[in-house]
Amino acid sequence: MILLPAIDILGGKAVRLARGSFDEKTEYDADPLQAARRWVSAGAHALHVVDLDGARTGTPVNLEHVARISGDVDVPVQVGGGLRTTAAVKEAIDAGAARVVLGTAAYSDIDFLDSAVAELGDRVVVSVDARDGRLATSGWTEQTQIPIESVFERLGGRGVRRFVYSSIDRDGMLDGPDLEGARRAAHAVRGSLIYSGGVSSVDDLRALAQLREVNLHGVIVGKALYEGRFTVSDGQTALA
Repeated sequence: MILLPAIDILGGKAVRLARGSFDEKTEYDADPLQAARRWVSAGAHALHVVDLDGARTGTPVNLEHVARISGDVDVPVQVGGGLRTTAAVKEAIDAGAARVVLGTAAYSDIDFLDSAVAELGDRVVVSVDARDGRLATSGWTEQTQIPIESVFERLGGRGVRRFVYSSIDRDGMLDGPDLEGARRAAHAVRGSLIYSGGVSSVDDLRALAQLREVNLHGVIVGKALYEGRFTVSDGQTALA
């Protein structure tokens, strides 16, 4: 498994939200490129970049920063946030995204999803964001009653092979990962899975590694890295 430092961009700055709430944000870097350089210099093998402005508005806002980051670092950068049209996905790819992370549109526009998968294959990642094991959409603002297992099955049937599973209630709270949710997601996915939410220590990373789910390929970490709870190197060692 690999560690993917998160760079969430809001208003041109690298921030972290608590439980996905835009009213509960902490600013860490005035320039997201500073964060990217720091994590890659510390040994990150990939980066997870989210355009929070784009997630909220439905169209990309911070692709300029994505281009600056992708052009500066020598690791893959996966990008999400506001990618709800074919044109938006193309803009993200043109900005240097190695993979695009789709959320809301993957559920609301099947033709768009099918087109993206046909064009980009496994460069498409779908984010399955959940509260209490059920899907949330529209930048985590709309809650459904759809179990995550049904979501993974439906998306897998349309050819999606890469997923991010995010535990919204854990996100930015530093109160430990949703191990049961990660296990449920891994069992439901036919492909590769990245986990996100609540990681606060290397022990949390070891706990995820000790699930021994062969398709759990990575863990996204944000606040714990920004606040110095552990280093990228220590985190990567724990996952290995």
